[in-house]
Amino acid sequence: MNRDNRIQFFAQLKKDNPNPKTELKYNSNFELLIAVILSAQATDTSVNKATEKLYSVANTPQSILSLGEKKLKAHIKTIGLFNTKAKNILKTCQILLDEHKGKVPDTRQSLEALPGVGRKTANVVLNTAFSKETMAVDTHIFRVSNRTGLAPGKNVLEVERNLLKRIPQEYLLNAHHWLILLGRYVCTARSPKCVSCKVAEFCRYKYKLTN
Repeated sequence: MNRDNRIQFFAQLKKDNPNPKTELKYNSNFELLIAVILSAQATDTSVNKATEKLYSVANTPQSILSLGEKKLKAHIKTIGLFNTKAKNILKTCQILLDEHKGKVPDTRQSLEALPGVGRKTANVVLNTAFSKETMAVDTHIFRVSNRTGLAPGKNVLEVERNLLKRIPQEYLLNAHHWLILLGRYVCTARSPKCVSCKVAEFCRYKYKLTN
């Protein structure tokens, strides 16, 4: 995908969705952090169902610590890997209180030092909470980047670096949300909806299908 096509690609995504947002529900940076930790290998819908009840009783580092592991697990038991996630969340809450005055840090180094927070989670928080131009590559974005020819790569880090180089600067801040929504609802793993895709004309995959 050449530069002109990349510009048109993102211009169309912006036209269709000028202000893209995460589908995770949250009301604070801390709620976002916990939701993203929970979302690993889980759907946003399942996370939202769990956090709706959790946040009604505990939505700060101290209040979640006060719940204790048993009660926290009861709130998130419908989410995959909930045992490990509960332990990580409690450790993260303690670190936030001990080292960051209960606030979510805004640097990659500090975020990735939190249990349960890897590069992808840190990128989501940096982008969504702090409006930093990061790219969190999940399975959807990895697929879209390779399938369309936007930023091919053999692994998520390679795709992330290629996206940061190839996405036009004016679209970089919101690109994560546009690409994840495209992959989730249109450029799906099985039977992608090429016929209804607004950016299909710029896509390498669609070109292969028609030639």
